[in-house]
Amino acid sequence: MASPMRCLLTEPDRYLQSFRLFLEKSTEHQSMREFMERQLPDVIASIGNGKSTINVLSVGGGAGEMDLLILSKVQARYPGVTINNEVIEPSADQISKYKERVAQTSNLGNVKFTWHKETSYEYESRMNAEKKSKKWDFIHMIQMLYYVKDIPATVRYFHSLLESQGKLLIILVSGKSGWETLFKKYGSSFALDDLCTFVSTGDLPKILDSAGLKYQLYELPSHMDITSCFIEGDRDGELLLDFMTETLEFSKTAPPELKRQLMEELRKPGCSENRDGKVLFNSNLGVIVIDP
Repeated sequence: MASPMRCLLTEPDRYLQSFRLFLEKSTEHQSMREFMERQLPDVIASIGNGKSTINVLSVGGGAGEMDLLILSKVQARYPGVTINNEVIEPSADQISKYKERVAQTSNLGNVKFTWHKETSYEYESRMNAEKKSKKWDFIHMIQMLYYVKDIPATVRYFHSLLESQGKLLIILVSGKSGWETLFKKYGSSFALDDLCTFVSTGDLPKILDSAGLKYQLYELPSHMDITSCFIEGDRDGELLLDFMTETLEFSKTAPPELKRQLMEELRKPGCSENRDGKVLFNSNLGVIVIDP
């Protein structure tokens, strides 16, 4: 009898291990970097027009890798302008890595960093309690909407903080990815509890349309090598399965029939493709850029 399944986020250390392995095995950061290089300059082309200071808010900034790339693009577009970069991030470990990354990066003299160790909801509650509503020229939420309880309210709140030329950028898994197939079919069987919900760019247009917001949607191709998931007892494979199902020790605690069906699903064209003897999971991303 398998023990009851638990949400991966209840064990932050294992979650971070599995997340780092996911980044190592996937082209996620590479595909985000390509977007930042190619499309981001157009997205931010007018956010700082005529300003002596540009305010950037990173919601769920993690360890800062993408944040620093974004800041370099803002610097390139608006040379010499002061940038006030504030970061909302609940993990002390991630903030500490972010600070290390900043310390090792040159050319950040005109950027002022402030870190808030809190969730987006805690930030919103604090701002409301202090009766503050600071306005921002650029707000980005990269891979973080899975961890909020009320997605429409969170999007509406941060959108309300945009300056008249500002932009809100959201990155999530694509509605055309293997994640969509996996979670629409099996999500209700995973141990997601209230720490994590599944949302993709397939879900956002409905939310944005009903709020009357204007936006552009971009599709970013990305894949993850999940070959090790099919090797019984392989540690990397087990960690990746944990990450993909958001379930702690999925391969040991999932009911055998659920595990069998899931492993079959992962090999199907809706989820993955076989290439050069590897099973490559479709982990495409979607980017939504919302106007003020």
